[in-house]
Amino acid sequence: MNNRTTPVTFQSALIVDDHPLFCDALSMTLQTVAGIGKIDSAATLQEAMQWLHDHDAPDVIVLDLNLPDVNGLEGVIRMHNAANAPIVVVSSMADNRVISSVIHAGAAGFVPKHSQRAVFRSAFETLAQGQVFVPPGYDLLESDESVPRNDAVNRLASLTNQQARILQLICEGKLNKQIAYDLSIAETTVKAHVTAIMRKLGVQSRTQAVLIAKETSFGSVLSDRI
Repeated sequence: MNNRTTPVTFQSALIVDDHPLFCDALSMTLQTVAGIGKIDSAATLQEAMQWLHDHDAPDVIVLDLNLPDVNGLEGVIRMHNAANAPIVVVSSMADNRVISSVIHAGAAGFVPKHSQRAVFRSAFETLAQGQVFVPPGYDLLESDESVPRNDAVNRLASLTNQQARILQLICEGKLNKQIAYDLSIAETTVKAHVTAIMRKLGVQSRTQAVLIAKETSFGSVLSDRI
């Protein structure tokens, strides 16, 4: 659905990918197909988050799914919560379930990593019109079996960046005291965040919160079709 009356112009971009050669190639592609003149890059999610903290948000973010410090939906969710900018996921994990999960997590588009420039051009033309881009030959899943996972993704997407970080640490098995130390915040603050996380996820325990987080991992997404 078109959300804009006039197309938007993309003038700046942040590429989040840990492969320098691909970043260079993607930069040239963005300059050619979308006329983007200012392009910055980050090799990790943490580096990207710091960049967003230090700079004005770019017009668009191009994000890989698998980064050294994160993989799967968590990167999409945290970037979506941190930046007021459309996110285009560029990944080799091109699968209907993956694409559907990415879009439901807040991304504005998905482009398979080795696509021709024409696909990138089409993606940015679509985004400029305020529409979601799905590559040719792929469809967003609308079947009943996709609803539980999409609901979990939507709940996770409602978490603030701090809450998402705390949930990540909970998934690593850390206790409130350890989380407070890692994030340099009070333990009472951690407890308040944990309560808010469980409320947003609609669960009664930390274990259930971890299960919901793991349900959205791309490992389980891909295993469904094996």
